[in-house]
Amino acid sequence: MGYTVDSTRLTALQITANIHDAMRLNLYLRTAFNVLILIKKFTCNNPDELYKQTLEIPWEDMISPDEYLSVVSSVNTPTINDWRFASLKVKDAIVDRVASVHDARPDSGPRRENFVVHLYWSGDDAQIFLNTSGRKLADRNYRKIPHSAPMQETLAAAVITATGYDGSMPLINPMCGSGTLAIEAALLASGRPAGLLRANYGFMHLKNYDAEAWQALRREAKKIRNKHAIAPIIATDIDDRAVRAAKKNAETAGVHHMIQFEQCDFEDSPMPEEKGIIIINPEYGERLGLDTELDKTYKRMGDYFKNKCQGWTGYIFTGNLDLAKLIRLRPSRRLEFYNAKIDCRLLKYELYEGTRREDK
Repeated sequence: MGYTVDSTRLTALQITANIHDAMRLNLYLRTAFNVLILIKKFTCNNPDELYKQTLEIPWEDMISPDEYLSVVSSVNTPTINDWRFASLKVKDAIVDRVASVHDARPDSGPRRENFVVHLYWSGDDAQIFLNTSGRKLADRNYRKIPHSAPMQETLAAAVITATGYDGSMPLINPMCGSGTLAIEAALLASGRPAGLLRANYGFMHLKNYDAEAWQALRREAKKIRNKHAIAPIIATDIDDRAVRAAKKNAETAGVHHMIQFEQCDFEDSPMPEEKGIIIINPEYGERLGLDTELDKTYKRMGDYFKNKCQGWTGYIFTGNLDLAKLIRLRPSRRLEFYNAKIDCRLLKYELYEGTRREDK
């Protein structure tokens, strides 16, 4: 997007930008969880110091007394053993500061969708951020009918991006569930910004919210279209309820015309003549052998790849590496992901036509 990365952490990167850039990032980013603005960084050794440092921030310039406030904390320090107490100290400091100026204080609670403040406190290092996203960016607002254990939208976008998919080749998504992978693929292929469907962001609850600038960004984003032809996207599931849910979600996302939905077993998924990408997100189960049906499914996926998908590039996203062994194919690449707290892998399979073995 044209920004220079100043620094990176395991799950974050930092850039230099302003509030209008934050609006743009919320609109266009596909794989980010939140867009945070650093308000203050300080040394903190106890809860009283946290309150004092937070109280010094001019919150009255940012939040109105009639606004709704929520505080999210990530705490790892020996001086406190409950992150909720840290959140309470930050909340108290904010509302006390606002009340000292306006003689009224904002309501507060757990709803993370209006004015959201994020505290990061590790050791004696404390940082306070303004969460310009509010709710996590995974909440695209198109999944009206979730199926069982749906994949988070930002995770689905990251998985699709990791395959190198750009819309120029067919994509087949057997076991599509509520359709998240196929929908994110369609959004990416069409170039449509991921945040267009969202009606509420954290930055909208700032006192200096520039509504005109936001509407201008949205108008610009709506004009973006991929000028190149998009290859077929096919999503299938054996469960009719899943297919109906996926169709409805794709319709809400505005990409239903780009996806062919079919109710069938994954082995019977339609295959275009042109080779492309096949991506499957099967159930993970618990442990090998506890669910014989899942054991059979993973074996069948390997047979499906070997017998019907020659010349394609196959991907399986799973949180059960024991079950993945039953696929009986050697992955050419393993990418590590986390689905919530589940350690997952995106396994890539080069499904060559014929054999790559050389006669000796």
